[in-house]
Amino acid sequence: MYKINDNYQKLPGSYLFSTIAKKVNAYSAANPDKKIIRLGIGDVTQPLAPAIIEAMHKAVDEMGAAETFRGYAPDLGYEFLRNAIVKNDYQARGCDIAADEIFVSDGAKSDSGNIQEIFAENNRIAVCDPVYPVYVDSNVMAGRTGTYDPKTEMWSDVIYMPCTMENNFVPEFPKETPDLIYLCLPNNPTGTTITKDQLQGWVDYANKAGAVIIYDAAYEAYISEENVAHSIYECEGAKTCAIELKSFSKNAGFTGVRLGYTVVPKELKCGEVSLNAMWARRHGTKFNGAPYIVQRAGEAVYSDAGKEQLKEQVAYYMKNAATIKDGLMKAGYMVFGGVNAPYIWLKTPDQMTSWEFFDYLLENANVVGTPGSGFGPSGEGYFRLTAFGSYENTLAALERIQKL
Repeated sequence: MYKINDNYQKLPGSYLFSTIAKKVNAYSAANPDKKIIRLGIGDVTQPLAPAIIEAMHKAVDEMGAAETFRGYAPDLGYEFLRNAIVKNDYQARGCDIAADEIFVSDGAKSDSGNIQEIFAENNRIAVCDPVYPVYVDSNVMAGRTGTYDPKTEMWSDVIYMPCTMENNFVPEFPKETPDLIYLCLPNNPTGTTITKDQLQGWVDYANKAGAVIIYDAAYEAYISEENVAHSIYECEGAKTCAIELKSFSKNAGFTGVRLGYTVVPKELKCGEVSLNAMWARRHGTKFNGAPYIVQRAGEAVYSDAGKEQLKEQVAYYMKNAATIKDGLMKAGYMVFGGVNAPYIWLKTPDQMTSWEFFDYLLENANVVGTPGSGFGPSGEGYFRLTAFGSYENTLAALERIQKL
């Protein structure tokens, strides 16, 4: 008789955004006349930039001719894309990253869930709380998190680093020593970040503790303040303790195209074992590469035209963020984020729970957001709104909320 992976049975409920979708669909079915504005999931709404579309059209034409047709992509990704990444995302910022340390994938979500596979089951993980659910859930599936307490909504073997209003939503070094540390900066869901000096402190801590930082930099394109690192490799010593995840979804609108990459430095070793070699082995075995057409689109992100066009898109979304933040503050809400990230993190009013406020907004303003408790126990009493909607919908949603 076959057996299943019992760790999946430990997962409480369904994935956060699946639960939200079910609730919204049920409300829509019962109220077909209501126009719902969705500011919940972090999905972009602006079309792909012209430079990207042009590159994709050209690549499609190449696939239609025998002379330029491409089959399987190289394991790590095409050199033209990896070289563009190295030049623009790393060398331009003084980071010594080589092309064979770049692993092209179909997105940061996949990599953030898969990267734990190269680590032993008995590693202790530390996560910010609140946290992007994939970090914890993927470790639950691997049997690394112990038992779940429904009262505290915490796992026995996970080290939680509370990020609350009291500490400005900045994680503090944990009292217990972790083996793997997940950091997402700028942060999803709180929209906050830390200075380069503070990040250097985490690098020093990880090197001293013998820990690895899994650094999710999916929102680095939205950084507007000085002394905030765009890459963890801007910090001295990061190459011996950090793996970086990057995405084309939020900076270039690739949520429906799918492209990302992971950086595993060759200097990152467990004893004499290279994590770069381990990830290369895993990557080559389980992944057949992002499509050629998509990788050419990724290359166009780094063209002069692509950079200018995407700068405008980022500014568009950050205008939405500023609009939401200012409007909510004027309406009396306590609001955070929205400066270095396209997320607004607000305190729920009148001591409502996160899900109570979700229902309240949906029913009374027909606006969808994300309950903070879905990101972890320290998210209770908070709520996330995304700036990825259209400007028109953002204004309409804000007007509805202000009337409540």
